[in-house]
Amino acid sequence: MERITIDVVSDVVCPWCYLGKARLDLAIAEVQDQIGVDINWRPYRLNPDFPKEGVDQKKALAEKLGGEERVAQAHKMLTDLGREVGIAFDFEAIKIGPNTLDAHRLIHWALIEGREKQDKVVAALFTANFEEGRNVGDHAVLLDIAEKAGLDRSVIASLLASDADHDLIIAEITAAQEMGVNGVPFFIFDQQYAVSGAQTPDVLANALRDIAKAKAEARSGLN
Repeated sequence: MERITIDVVSDVVCPWCYLGKARLDLAIAEVQDQIGVDINWRPYRLNPDFPKEGVDQKKALAEKLGGEERVAQAHKMLTDLGREVGIAFDFEAIKIGPNTLDAHRLIHWALIEGREKQDKVVAALFTANFEEGRNVGDHAVLLDIAEKAGLDRSVIASLLASDADHDLIIAEITAAQEMGVNGVPFFIFDQQYAVSGAQTPDVLANALRDIAKAKAEARSGLN
């Protein structure tokens, strides 16, 4: 069985990234009998200038998208797309537009414990923000998510209270931007092939099959 590593550049307040995760999960399920997939979640911040306490979500979105009518249109489209993949978006519940730096630090620390725990943290952050309206910039929320994912609450609390890995997260985001990532989600397969945007499960599954086939052919050519 071929194994493929996917680095997913994402922000936890990006609805397209949540869709991208759900669609990627479906794609992986489709090919799991033929291809093994390892996922690393990489940071990106859509709103790096937001203060630590966050902003008024409704006001910020209206300013960004050009008015409440456009926001409503975008939310309706995303809600319909989410329903197709089991996401119950509740945009009205989101009161705070958070600064996501600490959420990305938590995602980074979770990977140190293993990909399974990182995936649990990422999934919980998306759910908390988009389906429960919880502030994922709030340390209490982050600690709850960390503990439920199997991380040591006291260790994470100490890390969050410090500047640990702050510069590392910023450097990773800068490196992604210098590589050409200017929107998310962005999928990097085996550090060679890139797919941008929340593609459909079929597109992602076919990309996995094509890459696995190319790897198998390259290896057989060496024998």
